[in-house]
Amino acid sequence: MNITKILNKVYFSRRHKVFERFLSHAEEMQDKVMHHLVEKAESTEWGRSHNFRSIANYDDFTHHMGSINTYEELKSYIHRMREGESDVLWPGKVLWFAKSSGTTNDKSKFIPVSGDGLKDIHYAGGRDCLAAYLMANPTSRLFSNSGKSLILGGSHSPNLNTPNSLVGDLSAILIENAPSIINKTRVPDKSIALLNDFEVKRDLIARNTLHLNVTNLSGVPSWMMSVLNRVLEITGKESIDEIWPNLEVFFHGGVAFSPYREQYKNIIKSPDMHYMETYNASEGFFGIQTDLNDPAMTLMIDYGVFYEFVPLDELDKPNPSVVPLSGVEVGKNYAMVISTSCGLWRYLIGDTVKFTQKDPYKFVITGRTKHFINAFGEELIVDNADKGLEQACIATGAMVKDYTAAPIFMDANAKCRHQWIIEFTKAPASIKDFAEILDRSLQAINSDYEAKRYKNITLQPLEIIQAEPGLFEEWLKAKGKLGGQHKIPRLSNSRTYIEELLALNANLKHE
Repeated sequence: MNITKILNKVYFSRRHKVFERFLSHAEEMQDKVMHHLVEKAESTEWGRSHNFRSIANYDDFTHHMGSINTYEELKSYIHRMREGESDVLWPGKVLWFAKSSGTTNDKSKFIPVSGDGLKDIHYAGGRDCLAAYLMANPTSRLFSNSGKSLILGGSHSPNLNTPNSLVGDLSAILIENAPSIINKTRVPDKSIALLNDFEVKRDLIARNTLHLNVTNLSGVPSWMMSVLNRVLEITGKESIDEIWPNLEVFFHGGVAFSPYREQYKNIIKSPDMHYMETYNASEGFFGIQTDLNDPAMTLMIDYGVFYEFVPLDELDKPNPSVVPLSGVEVGKNYAMVISTSCGLWRYLIGDTVKFTQKDPYKFVITGRTKHFINAFGEELIVDNADKGLEQACIATGAMVKDYTAAPIFMDANAKCRHQWIIEFTKAPASIKDFAEILDRSLQAINSDYEAKRYKNITLQPLEIIQAEPGLFEEWLKAKGKLGGQHKIPRLSNSRTYIEELLALNANLKHE
């Protein structure tokens, strides 16, 4: 019996009707979210100090809220919340804090995750992933024959000395608080899913899911690939299809999927396998790929998130322009600003997006506000790098596992260039040819990069250093960041990351 159809009709089809409203009521729905957030938080310390009771429209919201905020502006409030204070940024006491990569002044950020945020942002996103997938694939058998969801999680630990309070990866917080209905289909068991040691956890996940009917996967592509490879190692099989013949979809997010696409096709042979991107960050759940043939994601506009956007080229100005959803332009890069039911107010999340259409609003993630190279005016963003690598892989048959890049400002011969460290799953026959194709692709994608490469006057041809196997995992392990939602910094104006990796690469080469 295919209970998937029954669940879709009884439960998920309600959301299909809401998705239809995204076509013509987006601004109205966002306005409703803004008013809900303001009314809910008007008695908090933040709400009182920003006169929330006087906010009647968006103009009032911008006037009373003031400028956009980074983590630094909210840090002291969040720390008090971690110590157990109530009604600071959001009503009541917040017990969960998602640990995220740090700022200039801190090793880590601690993002509050309220009970309201769990329900109307994060779990709402998980529900809508399934609703959107079943709408796009009505013949799915996702839940039939005791179908299981393999969901990768991180780990958590007690938060300061606050009773019943946790800090850790968002995925661990979600697993810890998951409703019983989710736990009936989710694997592995919580005792394994929340282990801190990723290498031990990877092995246990593989061994404990081998004989189950896994129909869907959820997680970060790099870490899920590591688990799947372990499954193949243990079984001696050549493809995942031989182990989980009913596997039909991978809900992925956290990093761009394009560098991993060919690797997944290599180990999952089924032509019926689907890949669905989600935008689920520590700060909130923002987007879902609702059309399997369109890589852009639909912005989720009726959760506990109110969106604003700053044109990327204005971000460093003293008073950048900020627009609500109704003010965005298609094809323009924006830094995303959010106000949420977790108590983040006009918060600059650090991600950059570009809208591909309106009605419904669809977008692609183009990078991070800090992860780019603009040492010589080339304005190279992660989206450019991923697309350039994809073209080089197609042309050479190579497969990239991980990479990072940074500028060399001037070498012994007074030459400037970009230096890349790339770990290949399948290396190209010629690194030189791969580098040349990547360089040409980047010029075709990015006119600023092309201008700086003109006749090698400003930028010399890029340099690729082939990483030793396991370099990036060893680097993350050394920093205590192996597994979970930790990601490789793809691009950087600074040479801090790349110098550490170069030194480690040299050591691995001589071992």
